Amino acid sequence: MIRFEHVTKRYDSGGEGSAAVDDLSFEVAEGELVTLVGPSGCGKTTTMKMVNRLIEPTSGRIFLDGEDIATIDPVRLRRRIGYVIQQVGLFPHKTVLENTATVPHLLGWKRGKAKERAAELLDLVGLDPSAFGDRYPEQLSGGQRQRVGVARALAADPPVLLMDEPFGAVDPVVREHLQSEFLRLQSAVRKTVLFVTHDIEEAVRLGDRIAVYGQGRIEQFDPPTTVLGSPATPYVADFVGADRGLKRLSVTPIEPGDLEQPPVVHVDDPLSTAADRLRAEDARWAVVLDGDNNLHGWIGAEHVGGEGRAGTVGEHARRMEAWLPVGATLKQAFSTMLQHDAGWIAVIDERSEGRFLGVLTPAGLHEALRRSTAADAQAIPRTDVALETVSGR
Repeated sequence: MIRFEHVTKRYDSGGEGSAAVDDLSFEVAEGELVTLVGPSGCGKTTTMKMVNRLIEPTSGRIFLDGEDIATIDPVRLRRRIGYVIQQVGLFPHKTVLENTATVPHLLGWKRGKAKERAAELLDLVGLDPSAFGDRYPEQLSGGQRQRVGVARALAADPPVLLMDEPFGAVDPVVREHLQSEFLRLQSAVRKTVLFVTHDIEEAVRLGDRIAVYGQGRIEQFDPPTTVLGSPATPYVADFVGADRGLKRLSVTPIEPGDLEQPPVVHVDDPLSTAADRLRAEDARWAVVLDGDNNLHGWIGAEHVGGEGRAGTVGEHARRMEAWLPVGATLKQAFSTMLQHDAGWIAVIDERSEGRFLGVLTPAGLHEALRRSTAADAQAIPRTDVALETVSGR
């Protein structure tokens, strides 16, 4: 979809000075989200602006869907590309709905169709058009303005989306929420995205692949797990940080093979059955499931023992606070354990309305991280990794 061939950009008039971007060659596949990350002044924003010809390269060629962009009228090119910047750039005198419909209007869409498309996109980014459509930008929070900016960039359904530090001006809590919403949105619309950031954690969380910039050059262009697990150069290792093992938690999903199987009882079982199960497995607690084997809660030994205890498991079960869907990241698992002071979390399959799959313990989390690192190093599936232990097993 996007291809750079030996692209260089020099800002001096003679073309002999230092290059802002030096001999870049890379490709971005259709539907791929690539994050460009590096320190200020390294050339990542220059790279992005050359795609929509806000900056012209000194040499080399850039292709969009096989077409050399130098042969395309710049205005026509930009109408094929969504563009989102940190400052958003909404028109203060226009309503949210009018701002979102800007590009469709420029393309000559009929007013009704443009308004309908704008409302659809506002809803998609989590802003109810009936509540927010008639507001003006000054009546929105920073995070809400960023959402409008994303909706406006998507309004004409462009195949390519350029995002220049779009979430950099909001506080960390809002930023994390916007990142989550954008990942949800990208899973639905599957645009080809170049996303500029200076934050390696944001790059790791969002990118299908990461381009780590040095000074005007890409030092490494790989999936996040590879960048974190096998930095290509000392520069990359230093940039991603000594805590790259912890950062890897955010890109390592929970897999069924990471889970342990605890004692399980059902809501309609008598308490005596639960007591027998716990004694048989020498366990202090059991997971409680409903009749469809969906997660219901948990029950402890103290809830089933004692003289005269009667009734069913469901009557004495406790609510399960610490749980996640399979595929959630190890970072989310670790955070959930800390949040609920839990020694384990339940893992479910949301596609099956909450079917219980097993539990993830701190030891299982650590093993999953080790398996992920080893799998990348050996280029094999995680399930094929054999880990050494202290006992040598």
